[in-house]
Amino acid sequence: MKHQFLIFRSLIALFFLLMVVPFVSAQGQAKESKATWIWYPGDFEVWLSNKMQVRRTEREAVFPPLWQYYSPYALVTFQKEVDTSEPDEVKIYSEGTFQLLLDGVQVYGQPKSIKIPAGKHKISFKVYNQEVLPAIYIDGKHIKSDSSWIVTNEDKLWIDENGKAQQSGTPWVPVGSWNFDSPVNKPSGFKLTTQPLNAQKTEKIGTGKLVDFGKETFGYIKIHGLKGKGKLALYYGESREEALDTAKCETLDHLSFDGNQAETYTHGGSKAFRYVQVKADPTIQYDSISMLYEYLPLNYRGAFKSSDQLLNKIWDVSAYTMHLTSREFFIDGIKRDRWVWSGDAYQSYLMNYYLFFDSASVERTLLALRGKEPVTAHINIIMDYSLYWFVGVYDYYLHTGDTKFIKTFYPRMKSLMDFCLKRRNTNGFLEPLEGDWVFIDWANGLPKTGEVSFEQMLLARSLEAMAVSAKIAGETEDQKEYQKLASDLKTKLFDVFWDKKENVMKHQRIDGKMQDIVTRYANMFGIFFNYFTEEQKQSIKSKVLLNDKILQITTPYMRFYELEALCAMGEQGYVLKEMKNYWGGMLHEGATSFWEEYNPNKKGAEHLAMYGRPYGKSLCHAWGSSPIYLLGKYYLGVKPTAPGYAEYEVKPNLGGLQWMEGKVPTPNGEVALYVSQSQIKIKAAEGIGKLIIDSKSKPKTNSGIIVELAKNKYQLTVQPNVAYQISYKAL
Repeated sequence: MKHQFLIFRSLIALFFLLMVVPFVSAQGQAKESKATWIWYPGDFEVWLSNKMQVRRTEREAVFPPLWQYYSPYALVTFQKEVDTSEPDEVKIYSEGTFQLLLDGVQVYGQPKSIKIPAGKHKISFKVYNQEVLPAIYIDGKHIKSDSSWIVTNEDKLWIDENGKAQQSGTPWVPVGSWNFDSPVNKPSGFKLTTQPLNAQKTEKIGTGKLVDFGKETFGYIKIHGLKGKGKLALYYGESREEALDTAKCETLDHLSFDGNQAETYTHGGSKAFRYVQVKADPTIQYDSISMLYEYLPLNYRGAFKSSDQLLNKIWDVSAYTMHLTSREFFIDGIKRDRWVWSGDAYQSYLMNYYLFFDSASVERTLLALRGKEPVTAHINIIMDYSLYWFVGVYDYYLHTGDTKFIKTFYPRMKSLMDFCLKRRNTNGFLEPLEGDWVFIDWANGLPKTGEVSFEQMLLARSLEAMAVSAKIAGETEDQKEYQKLASDLKTKLFDVFWDKKENVMKHQRIDGKMQDIVTRYANMFGIFFNYFTEEQKQSIKSKVLLNDKILQITTPYMRFYELEALCAMGEQGYVLKEMKNYWGGMLHEGATSFWEEYNPNKKGAEHLAMYGRPYGKSLCHAWGSSPIYLLGKYYLGVKPTAPGYAEYEVKPNLGGLQWMEGKVPTPNGEVALYVSQSQIKIKAAEGIGKLIIDSKSKPKTNSGIIVELAKNKYQLTVQPNVAYQISYKAL
């Protein structure tokens, strides 16, 4: 029982919570009311990611990803057993040619509809498509393609000597679907939304023009009033400097026109930019430049506003940055790389839960990253990125309550974990083998060889997530195995890397010899993983997190976790100053979206350089949006404590603000909150909340009962759809 309690503590109620809330499907209700396109689960995401991730260019050269590509299954079989009380005329739409069997008997031809008699029947479609993913849309009065259908890529079916269909050992899985709910809205035709956007300023530069759209943006350049025959060049820049540097700008287009083109020309390739320099031959004339802004339509369900105007601006720019990088998938940056990276995506999932709460985007990204069998390398070839993937699956479950994803894709979870476990050394620790990239962070001088404590901590967390997933999938023996592996690894982690004299986690062991190196990474992750005792946390806070002599973090990527660890220890006042200095520093430098890296010590064009290139840095990078997460979870203080927000905690912390207000989205609603030094207002749409209040005296409420937890600490149970007004005295 003691062991179970410790696991409960370390995983935010991981195992207890499994039985708290019923399954809430992200795909819709159990009984579908409308038809939708269906496919083999994960194949749409694989196909779409393949298309999307080859769009990166550098100076007109294609720059494809570094890792293995997978393909959709070219031939799949869809199946459904139905029982209708009356005959049904069923319309058939297919992405690919198909074979149709009704009750095991082939229906010849490629019918556009079929009459299904009343009674029980088995309908099977075997669909082939080598160009895009095989998919079907079936629409009748009663019989429709929806999430209740099953699909296989191994249809072991034959016709016996009596002409009857026989099927044996076929692995069926639930179909995949999204929001393609009309026959003309095919999966293969998916496109992001566009809208016209005019330039804010155009100025003459030498023989050309510099067009300024006012802020970082993404989309397709449009040329209006285009006439003549000749060449025209476009030089894109996230900065003015880049757009003006024709020799070294990262993205450009050289266009040729024969004089017969339309007067309004729209370029077919999407780009990231704020500025575009246009240079045209004297034989080419045009009136103006605009663009089609391209985006994924998402609702801003989260919100934040406070007494600090700079902080409000930081939240707004963070939200815009997050939206720009929330595309077909959660990508890293919109100029470079335009790829799906697991470490970047993991942070995007967390920020998404406090801004959009778009479950479908999380699912798509997880599936695009995982790909299919066999596993031949780590996700994105990075060891830590494979591990973030597992934790991302658990966090998705915690926030949404959706068990269907885990039940469907547990085999892919297991095979990836098998691969990771085989990469351990004889000591049971992960150690990079040939082909393994240990990333952690871009910090200068960060050692990454041998046994690194940070990787072992991520593996322990991943094993804990696997134990939860195994239970959901009904794999009891796997659950026991992963629990033991996680427990044993955590014990070994502390035995080897915890310095009992200094009370900090050491960074690295090489050939059995501990290196005298302390870094922030394992220390800060262990805080919000709740792997440390309170005494250990306090030691780490003073000796590591607040110690300037420890290797500094200069990317928003790891600042995310550093500031989260400090917030988890109640240092919101300190973190508020850090956010205003760090993200406010980027705003001071003219940022309209947040960057891949920011070093306050750099000046001018130094801020644009990275990877040995003068404009290599991404000036719109998803991991720069972390204030969304920090402000939602640790200032407004809202977080789920049971899957799908069946239970949640609200622990507001002003951190020096006079007041703040905001909304944190939940699966089917939101938690709305206002907090000042003397008043709290809260209303939630679902679940049972625990409002934790720090107050000099016992608070008063218009509804419910406030109980004292400890000195100056009180609790109010928040029921759904009740507007609470609490008066208190902030500490």
